[in-house]
Amino acid sequence: MTRILFLCTGNICRSPLADGYARYRVQALGLDWHIDSAGTGAWHVGEAPDPRARAVAYRRGYPIDSLRARQLDAADHFEFDYIIALDRSHLDHLQRYRPQDGVAENTLLLSWSNLAHEDVADPYYDDDAAFELTADEIEAGVDALIAALQTRAS
Repeated sequence: MTRILFLCTGNICRSPLADGYARYRVQALGLDWHIDSAGTGAWHVGEAPDPRARAVAYRRGYPIDSLRARQLDAADHFEFDYIIALDRSHLDHLQRYRPQDGVAENTLLLSWSNLAHEDVADPYYDDDAAFELTADEIEAGVDALIAALQTRAS
C-alpha cells in the first residue's frame, strides 16, 4: 500500500484540497493507497478546512467537509512513503525536522508536474478566485504524482 501525506502550513486550505482530490482519484482508479494531510503548525488543529476550500472541493466533486486539521508528527516520517509539501517553506520544514532515520521521501507537489513553478500559492489571504487557481494547480500536481507513482510500481 502506498501511503502519502500532503503538507501545508495550517492544514486548512492547500493540503486538505490535495488530500481530498487524491482520495477521490485513488478511489476512482481502484488503488489501495492511504492518503492524509497535515500542517507544519498547530494553529488549526481539530478544525474543518477553510469554508472557501470546502466550497471549491464540493463544486469539483470531492467534498472535504469531514477532514480535520492536524499537525505533522515525527511518526509521520516513518508511517508514510511520501510526504508531499505544497511549497518550499514546507519542504524546508520537513528537511529541518526529519528524524535521521525517517523513511518518507520528501518532495514538492508541483515537482511531479510540468507546471513552470514549484510552489502552490497560499490562497488563505486572497479571494475565491485564488482558491480556484490553487485547486487547479493541486489537481495537476496530484494527477502527475499518481501517474508517476503508478509507473514506479509497475
